[in-house]
Amino acid sequence: MTAIRPFPDAAREGLANPQLRANLARATGTIRDKRRTVVEETPDWEELREAGRAIKARTLAALDEHLLVLERAVESAGGQVWWARDAAEANEAVARIARGHGVTEIVKVKSLTTDELGLNEYLAGQGIDAVETDLAELILQLDGDWSSHILVPALHRNRHEIAELFRRTIDREVGDEPAALAEAARTYLRKKFLAARMGVSGANFLVAETGTAVVVESEGNGRMCTTLPAVLVTVAGIEKVVPRWDDLEVFLQHLPRSSTGERMNPYTSLWSGTRAGEGPSEFHLVLVDNGRTRVLADEVGRGALACIRCSACLNVCPVYERTGGHAYGSIYPGPIGAILTPQLVGIENAATLPYASSLCGACYEACPVKIDIPDILVHLRGRAVEAGTEPASERVAMRGLAHTFASRRAYESAQRLGRGALRLVPWARVGPLRAWGRARDLPSREPRTFRGWWRAR
Repeated sequence: MTAIRPFPDAAREGLANPQLRANLARATGTIRDKRRTVVEETPDWEELREAGRAIKARTLAALDEHLLVLERAVESAGGQVWWARDAAEANEAVARIARGHGVTEIVKVKSLTTDELGLNEYLAGQGIDAVETDLAELILQLDGDWSSHILVPALHRNRHEIAELFRRTIDREVGDEPAALAEAARTYLRKKFLAARMGVSGANFLVAETGTAVVVESEGNGRMCTTLPAVLVTVAGIEKVVPRWDDLEVFLQHLPRSSTGERMNPYTSLWSGTRAGEGPSEFHLVLVDNGRTRVLADEVGRGALACIRCSACLNVCPVYERTGGHAYGSIYPGPIGAILTPQLVGIENAATLPYASSLCGACYEACPVKIDIPDILVHLRGRAVEAGTEPASERVAMRGLAHTFASRRAYESAQRLGRGALRLVPWARVGPLRAWGRARDLPSREPRTFRGWWRAR
């Protein structure tokens, strides 16, 4: 597994890009305001949060049982289930289905799971083109870019940048107005939809008792992908399962309010297997592990698997708003990415991500299923230390601090030395601690300490 670029290095690039920061501030601010309005009008919002948390906790505690129920239900409805331990098995399952039908081009619904797996790249190596049909995902695909936000993948782009891209790729005459850009994408994609023989989707939820896959979206492209092609493949992480149909009542109130600031998504598509004369004649469900059982084994870290991918935590995070999603080095950016990615890829490969937070707690307050992200961040910082990922200089410094804090005499002596060192303020700007001092203001030196005042009295 390749290590992810250290967050401080990547974040520095985002911080130095004023256009990116302006795009982020405008977009996240708009989404926050819309969400606040629809949440405040919901009198039982906190009860809904608690219900969502409880459902997810119970499901994860018996995930193996629910997955077997799901498998039986999907097969009873005429579908086929594929179990994938890792990205290689999941990608090959999709490619095998495509090859079996002689398919060389598929249409795709926006799916973070397939992005995580690198499905598009794998299919391209097999001679199969995967066309992204979500507008934002299409923008990124046309430019060879990648997602910076869970809900709005092209959040870091403004309409002028998108128009210039479209003029280079799909419509040389398109203008800068949003309606014109949407129409250009619609015209380009309509031909793809009508010619497609195979569609690939993710899933927001999988209902175990009925074998139902659920996708919520705002553009209608998902409905086209899941109804027009003869073959439909849904690729989903094993954590997407919910036990009962009634559980959707809770999550379909959570998700639209927390993601797009709507009471209900414009398109909520649900399908269970196949039915003669309606929709696809063949349905496949690829259930993906890819590190999830490892996350499940951690009693603290498993909370990350409760995520419903609403992106509310990103939109309130002061770190994300200033650095952007690319700084996280993963298709799961922001606070949820800081706790999920290190567990999926191994803490040794993403050791800096748990530190990509001020621990302000805004993410926990916004999370519709009450994932305690700050608690998991602290837990993963501990795991990073246990894995020996911190620099040797930091280990030495922390051992010295532990020795100092263990003795009152040593602690008071260190304070006296620190007061003297404050006279040498430049050492925090130019010496070996210049990186530390660049982001901090040192306290002013007071004429008398509290202990000195106390003793004098």
